[in-house]
Amino acid sequence: MAETENASLASIELLSDLPAKALEDLSKRCSWRTFQINEQVIDRQSDSCDLCFIVKGRARVVNYSLSGREVTFDDREGGAYFGELAALDGEPRSANVVALEETVVASLSQEGFHDLLHNYPQVAVRILRNLAKIVRISTDRIMDLSTFGANNRVHAELLRLAKPGMKDDNTAEISPIPIHGDIASRVSTTRETVARVFSDLTREGILQRDRDALVILDVEALTDIVETVRGESD
Repeated sequence: MAETENASLASIELLSDLPAKALEDLSKRCSWRTFQINEQVIDRQSDSCDLCFIVKGRARVVNYSLSGREVTFDDREGGAYFGELAALDGEPRSANVVALEETVVASLSQEGFHDLLHNYPQVAVRILRNLAKIVRISTDRIMDLSTFGANNRVHAELLRLAKPGMKDDNTAEISPIPIHGDIASRVSTTRETVARVFSDLTREGILQRDRDALVILDVEALTDIVETVRGESD
């Protein structure tokens, strides 16, 4: 089992340059569990302070309003991690995490996490950079919620989702294809609004749905739509 765990932790981006012996030792300090689809991995307000590595699968960071409305913050793929806030400050969890498919998670105790940061400062730097990225994204989303109408919030979210799949020919691919309800929960609108925006963008030649991906055919045009509303265009 240790050999399998070591190989699995080697796929975690945060730990990418740790020596093999360090990964082996870290594997032994982790508790390992497989979660099934829709199973809760972390409960908001729980007193758990573990840092969690997604060895395999996919999970969603999400909260629910008092009325039960789902608000999605992010989806995490295999090789990612979550739970760093509680692991850093010992406060209750700030969000729920739910498995989107069969997901293998290796959990490192708060003490083990602090040892990791102390022994490998480059890991601490990566944690800080990721937290800075989260703050920037959150700031943009707060501004969008405060200043954009529902249609434009969908435009902005599509642009965010497209960034990792951008190509040199002014196109981008979003894969897997996002579900309307997922985008709606990210930008505080309805599935019907998302469907209407997708239809409008398709008619305008900006968006196309392929078998395995949502294709942005004109990234510049979508960017112009978003930046014009933000007042950032020339």
